[in-house]
Amino acid sequence: MKSDRTRSQERILQLLQQCDRALSAQDIYVELRTGSQAVGLATVYRALESLKLEGSVQGRTLPTGESLYSCVQADRHHLTCLHCGESIAIDECPVEQLEQKLESLHQFKIYYHTLEFFGVCLTCAPTEVDHNLERDRVIHLHHHHSHD
Repeated sequence: MKSDRTRSQERILQLLQQCDRALSAQDIYVELRTGSQAVGLATVYRALESLKLEGSVQGRTLPTGESLYSCVQADRHHLTCLHCGESIAIDECPVEQLEQKLESLHQFKIYYHTLEFFGVCLTCAPTEVDHNLERDRVIHLHHHHSHD
Protein backbone atom coordinates (compact mmCIF):
# COMPACT_ATOMS: atom_id res chain seq x y z
CA MET A 1 0.00 0.00 0.00
CA LYS A 2 1.32 3.44 -0.91
CA SER A 3 1.98 5.68 2.09
CA ASP A 4 1.84 8.97 0.16
CA ARG A 5 -1.90 8.79 -0.48
CA THR A 6 -3.96 11.72 0.71
CA ARG A 7 -6.69 11.28 3.29
CA SER A 8 -9.32 11.79 0.56
CA GLN A 9 -7.74 9.08 -1.59
CA GLU A 10 -7.73 6.65 1.34
CA ARG A 11 -11.38 7.37 2.14
CA ILE A 12 -12.42 6.93 -1.50
CA LEU A 13 -10.49 3.67 -1.78
CA GLN A 14 -12.13 2.35 1.44
CA LEU A 15 -15.56 3.33 0.12
CA LEU A 16 -14.96 1.54 -3.20
CA GLN A 17 -13.70 -1.56 -1.35
CA GLN A 18 -16.87 -1.66 0.78
CA CYS A 19 -19.24 -1.29 -2.18
CA ASP A 20 -19.94 -4.29 -4.36
CA ARG A 21 -20.74 -2.11 -7.36
CA ALA A 22 -18.98 0.60 -9.33
CA LEU A 23 -19.71 4.18 -8.25
CA SER A 24 -19.74 7.47 -10.12
CA ALA A 25 -17.73 10.43 -8.82
CA GLN A 26 -21.08 11.99 -7.87
CA ASP A 27 -22.02 8.86 -5.84
CA ILE A 28 -18.68 9.02 -4.04
CA TYR A 29 -19.09 12.74 -3.38
CA VAL A 30 -22.56 12.19 -1.86
CA GLU A 31 -21.37 9.21 0.24
CA LEU A 32 -18.38 11.14 1.62
CA ARG A 33 -20.50 14.24 2.27
CA THR A 34 -22.49 12.31 4.85
CA GLY A 35 -19.30 11.69 6.87
CA SER A 36 -17.70 14.09 9.31
CA GLN A 37 -15.13 15.51 6.87
CA ALA A 38 -16.82 16.63 3.66
CA VAL A 39 -14.82 16.37 0.43
CA GLY A 40 -15.43 18.65 -2.54
CA LEU A 41 -16.39 17.20 -5.92
CA ALA A 42 -13.18 18.54 -7.54
CA THR A 43 -11.16 16.77 -4.82
CA VAL A 44 -13.04 13.53 -5.53
CA TYR A 45 -12.13 13.75 -9.25
CA ARG A 46 -8.47 14.56 -8.47
CA ALA A 47 -8.25 11.68 -5.97
CA LEU A 48 -9.82 9.25 -8.45
CA GLU A 49 -7.32 10.30 -11.15
CA SER A 50 -4.39 9.73 -8.77
CA LEU A 51 -5.75 6.34 -7.70
CA LYS A 52 -6.19 5.38 -11.37
CA LEU A 53 -2.59 6.38 -12.11
CA GLU A 54 -1.26 4.20 -9.31
CA GLY A 55 -3.37 1.27 -10.55
CA SER A 56 -5.63 0.97 -7.48
CA VAL A 57 -8.85 2.12 -9.12
CA GLN A 58 -10.29 1.41 -12.54
CA GLY A 59 -12.83 3.45 -14.45
CA ARG A 60 -15.28 2.56 -17.18
CA THR A 61 -17.35 4.99 -19.23
CA LEU A 62 -21.03 4.33 -19.94
CA PRO A 63 -22.73 5.27 -23.24
CA THR A 64 -24.14 8.32 -21.40
CA GLY A 65 -20.58 9.59 -20.89
CA GLU A 66 -20.73 9.00 -17.13
CA SER A 67 -17.72 7.23 -15.62
CA LEU A 68 -18.02 4.51 -12.99
CA TYR A 69 -15.13 3.66 -10.68
CA SER A 70 -14.27 0.49 -8.78
CA CYS A 71 -11.28 -1.12 -7.09
CA VAL A 72 -8.95 -3.04 -9.35
CA GLN A 73 -9.79 -6.69 -8.88
CA ALA A 74 -10.29 -9.59 -11.22
CA ASP A 75 -11.12 -8.04 -14.58
CA ARG A 76 -14.83 -7.65 -15.13
CA HIS A 77 -16.31 -7.32 -18.58
CA HIS A 78 -19.74 -6.04 -19.49
CA LEU A 79 -22.53 -6.22 -22.00
CA THR A 80 -24.15 -2.77 -21.95
CA CYS A 81 -27.53 -1.94 -23.48
CA LEU A 82 -27.52 1.32 -25.44
CA HIS A 83 -31.26 1.79 -24.81
CA CYS A 84 -31.72 1.35 -21.06
CA GLY A 85 -28.07 1.45 -19.93
CA GLU A 86 -28.32 -1.94 -18.17
CA SER A 87 -24.90 -3.56 -17.73
CA ILE A 88 -24.53 -7.33 -17.51
CA ALA A 89 -21.22 -8.48 -16.03
CA ILE A 90 -19.58 -11.42 -17.81
CA ASP A 91 -17.05 -13.46 -15.91
CA GLU A 92 -15.03 -15.10 -18.64
CA CYS A 93 -12.10 -13.10 -20.05
CA PRO A 94 -11.56 -13.57 -23.78
CA VAL A 95 -8.33 -11.53 -23.80
CA GLU A 96 -6.40 -13.02 -20.86
CA GLN A 97 -3.80 -14.70 -23.08
CA LEU A 98 -3.46 -11.51 -25.14
CA GLU A 99 -2.74 -9.52 -21.98
CA GLN A 100 0.05 -11.92 -20.94
CA LYS A 101 1.50 -11.84 -24.47
CA LEU A 102 1.47 -8.01 -24.55
CA GLU A 103 3.15 -7.79 -21.13
CA SER A 104 5.91 -10.10 -22.25
CA LEU A 105 6.32 -8.66 -25.75
CA HIS A 106 6.42 -5.00 -24.70
CA GLN A 107 7.90 -5.35 -21.19
CA PHE A 108 4.83 -3.55 -19.91
CA LYS A 109 3.11 -4.18 -16.56
CA ILE A 110 -0.66 -4.14 -17.14
CA TYR A 111 -2.67 -3.24 -14.00
CA TYR A 112 -6.06 -4.01 -15.52
CA HIS A 113 -8.06 -3.84 -18.71
CA THR A 114 -11.70 -3.20 -19.48
CA LEU A 115 -13.75 -4.82 -22.18
CA GLU A 116 -17.18 -3.50 -23.07
CA PHE A 117 -19.70 -4.78 -25.60
CA PHE A 118 -22.51 -2.41 -26.62
CA GLY A 119 -25.84 -3.51 -28.06
CA VAL A 120 -29.46 -4.03 -27.08
CA CYS A 121 -30.80 -6.18 -24.23
CA LEU A 122 -33.71 -8.59 -24.70
CA THR A 123 -36.15 -6.21 -22.99
CA CYS A 124 -35.26 -3.34 -25.34
CA ALA A 125 -34.85 -5.49 -28.49
CA PRO A 126 -38.54 -5.32 -29.60
CA THR A 127 -38.39 -1.51 -29.33
CA GLU A 128 -35.27 -1.49 -31.47
CA VAL A 129 -36.93 -3.71 -34.09
CA ASP A 130 -40.10 -1.54 -34.11
CA HIS A 131 -37.99 1.59 -34.46
CA ASN A 132 -36.09 0.14 -37.43
CA LEU A 133 -39.30 -1.04 -39.11
CA GLU A 134 -40.86 2.40 -38.61
CA ARG A 135 -37.76 4.10 -40.02
CA ASP A 136 -37.72 1.75 -43.05
CA ARG A 137 -41.46 2.41 -43.62
CA VAL A 138 -40.91 6.19 -43.53
CA ILE A 139 -37.96 5.91 -45.93
CA HIS A 140 -40.03 3.67 -48.22
CA LEU A 141 -42.98 6.11 -48.20
CA HIS A 142 -40.67 9.04 -48.79
CA HIS A 143 -38.95 7.17 -51.60
CA HIS A 144 -42.34 6.19 -53.08
CA HIS A 145 -43.56 9.83 -53.13
CA SER A 146 -40.40 11.06 -54.81
CA HIS A 147 -41.42 9.22 -58.00
CA ASP A 148 -44.67 11.21 -58.35
